[in-house]
Amino acid sequence: MTQQRPRYIGYGIWLIIASIIGWWAAFQLTVEKFIKLEDPDSLSSCYFSVILQCDANLDSWQGSAFGFPNPIIGVTGWMAVLVMGVAVLANVRFPRWFWGLFGLGITGAFVFICWLITQSIYADNLGTLCPWCMVTWSVTIPTFLATMVHLARNGTFATSERVQQRAARLMAWVPLATIVAYAIVIMMAQLAGLDLLGEVYRAIF
Repeated sequence: MTQQRPRYIGYGIWLIIASIIGWWAAFQLTVEKFIKLEDPDSLSSCYFSVILQCDANLDSWQGSAFGFPNPIIGVTGWMAVLVMGVAVLANVRFPRWFWGLFGLGITGAFVFICWLITQSIYADNLGTLCPWCMVTWSVTIPTFLATMVHLARNGTFATSERVQQRAARLMAWVPLATIVAYAIVIMMAQLAGLDLLGEVYRAIF
């Protein structure tokens, strides 16, 4: 009897949820960029204070790191994640090289947002926290962590059954690792004098 392939429902659902949230944030930033191009003196809808705003990030060179607005990367990239999420739920079989390319893309996104985080917090021309950017960060980090673990458990990184079993157990620790990553970003912002917690509190209440 042929052994039934495991179904990674939780991972597939997360990819879909993350892609929808990430795409919406990128779309909102794209709209804000269009508005800024039409009226450079206008304030974006996500402008809450000098520290908590999108305007400075959109107008900076870091906001167009590859020669075009960064949100365009998100609008296109998150659609790929959505397709993968649906494929995982449908239990579609992909070759190792395909999963490897997907992992490479997710890793690139993670490295890019890590760079953007440090630029937002420490760059002399910024020192701001972009609300929609932070939404993107918040879903990219766990997506990267979950994808790396998934590639270990589905045989992309190693064909060893022992490695795959250990990786499967490791998936339960992804939420905790995500919280730790969030805490590190918050600590970086707080130590840099941006008071992320206070700014978000004042924006909400």
